[in-house]
Amino acid sequence: MCGIAGIFNFEDKLVNEKLLKSMSDILSHRGPDGEGMYIDKNIGLGHRRLAIIDLSKAASQPMFNEDKKIALIYNGEIYNFLSLRKELLKKGHKFISKSDTEVIIHGFEEEGIDFVKKLNGLFAFALWDGRKRLLYLARDRYGIKPLYYFKNDKILVFASEIKSILL
Repeated sequence: MCGIAGIFNFEDKLVNEKLLKSMSDILSHRGPDGEGMYIDKNIGLGHRRLAIIDLSKAASQPMFNEDKKIALIYNGEIYNFLSLRKELLKKGHKFISKSDTEVIIHGFEEEGIDFVKKLNGLFAFALWDGRKRLLYLARDRYGIKPLYYFKNDKILVFASEIKSILL
């Protein structure tokens, strides 16, 4: 189980790095194997990693596509990631890790957010499309992997656990 947390300011206000770090630190028990943050102006993504499938640093998060325009933080397990990876390799995608996380990024590049319909597993993720400046939040159909959020007219905050939002 990993932990994800994020902030998206609808106004072009910079993300408070200390707040994002605090949100992520609250989730440290969910991911003792690593942590990462990504901030790009009004978007901030935080991740706490529990390494299971790919133990290497190549599977660290946030994870990016080749040109760093797509950023992903993810919690879960995609059961059919090997078959999806095989399809994506045939279409010319190159992988740097052996993780199921990277399949989500390349699947998004190939098919957009509709790729989520192909995912068989339990998951919650936040994917930032820096080209379009759009944030996508998704979770598995049954909500096994939690994704809590708060939204008003100025901000969207989200996390794997509600206590990260209630700071």
